[in-house]
Amino acid sequence: MMEKIKVVICGCGGIAGRWFANAAGRDDADIVGVVDILSENTAKAKAKYELNCGVYEDLAEAIAKTRPDVVFNITPPSAHFEVVTAALKNGCACFSEKPLSDSMESAYELIRISDDTGQPFFVMQNRRYNKYIHGFKSLFCDEIIGKPGILNSDFYIGAHFGGFRDAMDSPLIMDMAIHTFDQARFLTGANPVSVYCHEYNPAWSWYARGASATCIFEFDNGVLYTYRGSWCGDGCSTSWDANWRAVGKNGTAVWENDTVVYAEVVDNAAEQTKLIRKVKRVEPDLSYAGRAEHDGCIDAMFEALKRGKRAETDCRDNVKSLEMVFKAIESAKTGKRVYW
Repeated sequence: MMEKIKVVICGCGGIAGRWFANAAGRDDADIVGVVDILSENTAKAKAKYELNCGVYEDLAEAIAKTRPDVVFNITPPSAHFEVVTAALKNGCACFSEKPLSDSMESAYELIRISDDTGQPFFVMQNRRYNKYIHGFKSLFCDEIIGKPGILNSDFYIGAHFGGFRDAMDSPLIMDMAIHTFDQARFLTGANPVSVYCHEYNPAWSWYARGASATCIFEFDNGVLYTYRGSWCGDGCSTSWDANWRAVGKNGTAVWENDTVVYAEVVDNAAEQTKLIRKVKRVEPDLSYAGRAEHDGCIDAMFEALKRGKRAETDCRDNVKSLEMVFKAIESAKTGKRVYW
């Protein structure tokens, strides 16, 4: 019988439910401890998921008493450095909510600690895991649109959160755009080399500052990626995954409104006019069989841990998506293009 992977879950906030549900439903994992600074949070989580484990207010104590294989870090970004460091230095792998950390300096230090301890550190990027983004990417081949040279995404949602986001600096880029930036890296299979970002706040915005932005990224394989977004645009909302367009030498692919994915490519069998070429529609490959969103990413993390491999969202790769966030903010503040 397979020995189960012992898990301590640190943080019981709103997003934690997706992590609890995944771990509690696994045949290969056993939740051995739950940690939160508020005892009522751990009590609620233990009762909701019918857990038979200890509850703690201190992660180091939980690790010492339960000796887990992995710690789930589901704390606010400001606590990521402390929690991940405690996990790695106490001999545990760490699966963490995004972002990797709340600054580039601490992000690079966490990668160093992972290297020094030999403990895996994987980061949640749930929007890589659904059949539609995989289907969209399947259209980027010589037989369909070819390698894209242009990639665009639009993200427009009037998000009335209230609370800390309304007052923070760069709420759109800092809190949300990392999802879309990471999707762009996944889709292109490339990394950025420069960015120009213009961040602004429309007159009607209910945010204090920076709720809208346009970013232009150059990637190391020649793709020009443009991000347009706003968190203060009520009506005609895009998908939370953004609406996408990719243009290659043979045609164009789109992914819109979560589930609409297709390409139109030049129809070489048709009699062509001089001005606008006739095209034919091509449907994507939607055979991706993995689970979606958080479940898919956590499944991949467990599989990598069991195989002794680096997950797709290993910290050493994911830091490149975080760099996109901080370099975009740097560009917005300086008004200049920023290079890697």
